[in-house]
Amino acid sequence: MPLTVDDLTKMSQAELDDLYCQSPVGTIPDGNSQGTALIWPGSWLSRILVPLIKLLAWQGKVFHREQRFLLNKVSPLRLRLVKAEVYPGKSWIDDGETTVLDYSKTSFVAQKIRDEIREVAPNLYLGQAYWGKTRVLNFILKF
Repeated sequence: MPLTVDDLTKMSQAELDDLYCQSPVGTIPDGNSQGTALIWPGSWLSRILVPLIKLLAWQGKVFHREQRFLLNKVSPLRLRLVKAEVYPGKSWIDDGETTVLDYSKTSFVAQKIRDEIREVAPNLYLGQAYWGKTRVLNFILKF
């Protein structure tokens, strides 16, 4: 059976890292995704923070594959803000192929953020978010 969002939310950081490193880059997604931020994966605190972040802060991303950009859905109103360039690149975790979500030239607020994603199941992507060179969280995108 393919992995689900629920499966990923129950994994530890080590399990998520293994899955990410074993997964193909997949195609650059297109359209509206449902997002789940993973803070301290596998911990009791994560079970509290995941729904809270989804409700108040971040609900996913909307990809425009042909134009090579995305917008994040933020706030309880799901405003489409915080633009990123989208392109193929090298992963900072294992030097393998990944899809890079680069905010450095498109967002004053998020210019130090770099995300990368890989497809871990059909229409399900696991992402890494970096502040500078420091990984700060994982996230899930379901299309």
